[in-house]
Amino acid sequence: MVETTRLRETVRETVRDTVRETVRSAGRTTGRGAETRERILDAALESFGTIGYDGTSLDDLAAGLGIRKQTILYHYVNKRGLLGAVVDRSAGELTAALLEVLEGEATDWQRVEALVRTVFRVALEQPLLLGLLREVSRPGSPAAPRLRSTMGPLLDRAMAWMNREMEAGRMRRTDPQLVLLSAYSTVVGLATEIEVLRAAGLEPTARTVVTRRRELLRFLRTSLDPQR
Repeated sequence: MVETTRLRETVRETVRDTVRETVRSAGRTTGRGAETRERILDAALESFGTIGYDGTSLDDLAAGLGIRKQTILYHYVNKRGLLGAVVDRSAGELTAALLEVLEGEATDWQRVEALVRTVFRVALEQPLLLGLLREVSRPGSPAAPRLRSTMGPLLDRAMAWMNREMEAGRMRRTDPQLVLLSAYSTVVGLATEIEVLRAAGLEPTARTVVTRRRELLRFLRTSLDPQR
C-alpha cells in the first residue's frame, strides 16, 4: 500500500510539473490553445517515432499542420521541449495502463501475463508509441533522462515485486533488471520489425504483434518459472 501511494504521488508530481510547464508556455489549458497543442503533439509523435529527433523539422511540422513555426515555439519553446512533452504524454498513458494491472487482482504468473498483454495492447492501439520508445532509447537521446524519471518509479516497483516473488520461491532467482530490460528490448524491437515490413511493401498485422507477445511470454516463463 505504501509503495502504491508513493508511486501515485510520483506520477501526480510528474503530471503536475508537465501541466505547470504547459501553462507557463501557453498561458491557458483549455479552448482553442489546448486543441492546437494536442494537434502539435500528435504530429510530433508521428515524426519523432518514424524519422527520429534529428530528422524532425519544426518547419515541416508547422507546414503539415497549417500553422506557423512560431505557434509551436509559443507552446513548447524549442524542439527539445516538444520532444519532452511528447514523452511525458506517452509515458503517462503507458504508466496508467500498467498501474491498472499492478493494482488489480491478478497474482503470480497471471500478473506477468496481464502486464505483457497490456503493453502489447497499447502497442496495437498506439503503434507510434513503439517508435517513440525506440527513439528515446538511443544513446544520447535528449529525452532519455525524462523517460527514466517518469518510468523509473514504475520499473522500481516491478523489480521489487519480482524480488519478493523470488524470495517466496514463486520465481527463479535471477537479475530482475536484466529480465525487464530484455522484455523492453523485445517490445521496442517490434517497432523496427514493423518498419522493415513496410519498407518491403508489407503492412504489418495484429499477427505480428501477437507472435512477439507469445515469444516474450515464452522467454519470461523460461527465465522465471522455478519449475523449468
